[in-house]
Amino acid sequence: MRTKWLFPHRYRFIGWIIFVPSVLLGLASMYADFTIRWLVVDILNESRTVELGNSITHLVDIQNLTDEIAAIGVIAGLLLIAFSKEKTEDEMISQLRLEALQWSVYANYIILVIAILTVYDTAFFNVMIYNMFTVLLVFIIRFRWLLYRNSHQLLAL
Repeated sequence: MRTKWLFPHRYRFIGWIIFVPSVLLGLASMYADFTIRWLVVDILNESRTVELGNSITHLVDIQNLTDEIAAIGVIAGLLLIAFSKEKTEDEMISQLRLEALQWSVYANYIILVIAILTVYDTAFFNVMIYNMFTVLLVFIIRFRWLLYRNSHQLLAL
């Protein structure tokens, strides 16, 4: 079977190497205000230029890019984990992959609807941050569960 949109099998391990530290960095950044010093940059904000007498003062925003790097790492790691080939990639695995992907999209939007109806203000913003990753997380969990269940059913025969 030809799978032109999947990464090679060895990329799954690389995905785990990227994913785990990125999750830890993201959680530390969100809940412990952890910053990596060289990821804090000054951005010139032209819309906040102030004219004081004869001089013009440019106001500078300080931006911490630690959480952005963590989010990109989580997304990259999850993509590599989710869409790496299996050692034996056949039609049955493709069908399981498709079913898991469909199931994860349904689950993601069910979670989103529940959050829209029950969560408000800044807590909703946190829910949306986590919701960015739920499609891939649910897909990986569901796909691995289907593979596990399928392999045990084949062994029982």
